[in-house]
Amino acid sequence: MRTSNAPVPGRTRGREPGGVSGRLPRPLVVPAVLGLVFLVLPLAGLLIRAPWSTLPARLAEPQVLQALRLSLVTATVATAICLLLGVPLAWLLARTAFPGRRLLRALVTVPLVLPPVVGGVALLLVLGRRGLVGSWLDQTFGVTLPFTTAGVVIAEAFVAMPFLVISVEGALRGADRRFEEAAATLGASRWTVFRRVTLPLITPGVLAGAVLCWARALGEFGATITFAGNFPGTTQTMPLAVYLALETEPEAAVVLSLVLLAVSVIILASLRERWVGGA
Repeated sequence: MRTSNAPVPGRTRGREPGGVSGRLPRPLVVPAVLGLVFLVLPLAGLLIRAPWSTLPARLAEPQVLQALRLSLVTATVATAICLLLGVPLAWLLARTAFPGRRLLRALVTVPLVLPPVVGGVALLLVLGRRGLVGSWLDQTFGVTLPFTTAGVVIAEAFVAMPFLVISVEGALRGADRRFEEAAATLGASRWTVFRRVTLPLITPGVLAGAVLCWARALGEFGATITFAGNFPGTTQTMPLAVYLALETEPEAAVVLSLVLLAVSVIILASLRERWVGGA
């Protein structure tokens, strides 16, 4: 059977499907390059000015290790809390219909756009010693959350949970419900359907949301310093240590910034195919 080398109708050489040219229009080249430089140059400056010769020794300094350890622990615990509370919340938003669902979804996403310092103030007003809930916790159980490691976890979970909820809700909306309906037809309970069918279907979305949630918690600054303070060994996470070291020991601040930059690059690389389609 002979094959034809004739061009496909509706497509021209050098053009994308639909007749859209793959080349960048000349008037857009300059602003595109300027935008790229604007985004990349600060990161390049961080890499260029990094104390590479003393980097291993800097990473081994007690204050750096202390802040790194605290950040990893609190971000992991905050992510676990977000998974425990966020997955059911995402299911509620994606699979149930009730009055005010749009308002509830808006409230859930508010921490994404709320200035973190404002979030810290809000947490103080609710969970502080004189807060709406904090005063009851203090008087009844003797539990004080502000300016403690638990306060760091709460602040990080508050700002990071929307990333998980949005990711899981999107996965739930995109999941094929025929498998769940088939399991229910065979007599499986709702909990069994969720545990054995729904959860495996949305696992990629849950994992992606958890990774984004963990990364956001790791980099949290404003709500943490407002609600938990900046006490070495107790509440001083890596972003707070960067802020403090910048005034007294700039090289240590650069080292901590490099660690956070490396984490961000790893996170984006691991999620690249999911968010940008592997392009």
